Amino acid sequence: MLTTLIRFDLRQLWEFSTDGGLRIGIGYPIVIWLLIGTLSVWRMNRSKSSAGDLIFGGLFWLAVPIGVVVLSRMKPGLAPDGVPVFGYGFMMFVGFIAGIFSATRRARLVGLNPDVIMDMGMWLLIPGIVGARSFYLIQYHERVFGRAEGFREVVFAAVNLPDGGLVFYGGLIAGILGFIAFCFRHKLSVLLMADTIAPSLFIGLGFGRIGCFLYGCCFGDRCDLPWAVQFPVDSMPYKALLERGFIAADAPSTFALHPSQLYSSVSAFVLAGLLAVYFRHRPWNGAVLAVAWILYPINRFVLEFLRGDELGQFNTSLTISQLVSMGLFATGIAYLVWMTMQAKRERPVRTPVPSVESSASMAISQN
Repeated sequence: MLTTLIRFDLRQLWEFSTDGGLRIGIGYPIVIWLLIGTLSVWRMNRSKSSAGDLIFGGLFWLAVPIGVVVLSRMKPGLAPDGVPVFGYGFMMFVGFIAGIFSATRRARLVGLNPDVIMDMGMWLLIPGIVGARSFYLIQYHERVFGRAEGFREVVFAAVNLPDGGLVFYGGLIAGILGFIAFCFRHKLSVLLMADTIAPSLFIGLGFGRIGCFLYGCCFGDRCDLPWAVQFPVDSMPYKALLERGFIAADAPSTFALHPSQLYSSVSAFVLAGLLAVYFRHRPWNGAVLAVAWILYPINRFVLEFLRGDELGQFNTSLTISQLVSMGLFATGIAYLVWMTMQAKRERPVRTPVPSVESSASMAISQN
């Protein structure tokens, strides 16, 4: 486990220390953040994004550092130990960047301007995080709000991501809504764009599950295999197993568990690779989406049997993720059948125009 990678000191701008863990002043990440933001807005302007997108993007990249500086000055005693950068959040960030980069390469293969993918990123990221957190709050509301007293504590518990966590299915559902809104706004083919970004979703998931392993969430069930892992005191698995009475209060660590997070990570990367290869040979737009729609629920349903963090729901032995997987698998099969029938009516793979602005004059009707 490596829950905390680095700490940012809000009281100092240019501090750099390795005593007791890496600690740096808040000035360094602000400069990096602003440089990335400037590059992002420049690329959006170069791709002739709409004024609304430019304003939204610019405000987003400015609001975060301004908010951090203002908050640190208003409350000097805030986070005296520094703001931690958790391994979980860092791996999510790496997954997001890797997924975007991978999608831009596929975009070029079908004649899309890669900047379209960059623009779409924020439409997926923000709704995805909100949806993933909301799903987690619904699924684990007792764990999150059980000890919260009063409105402030409830609100803090709801947004306290460092306490865990996010649920992939919630992020997927909300991200789909943002994705569809983006496609309709820019008159892009929903099916072609879905095929383009589908492998990237699983690249992001693969890195995200590594983050889960670093944090300890999504832990596995008991395991006697050579690669079994044990989590230390104060870890999420230790606390959960202690509350359920599976380990003694004086136990030095958990018993051996399946590294289910790493299983999920490897399977996600494998699925991303398969989808990326299939993308080049897909018979029609939407085919990659169909394969992902069917394969991932199967993968998730099976892996849930090796996890120990969730209990059965609705008086069954099936977890909520398994129940959702069953629904997704059924709808995925229905979608595949429908698209196959449509394909017989001559629905060839079409290539869009290379930029968002010109795509409006050549809108693809494969939505």
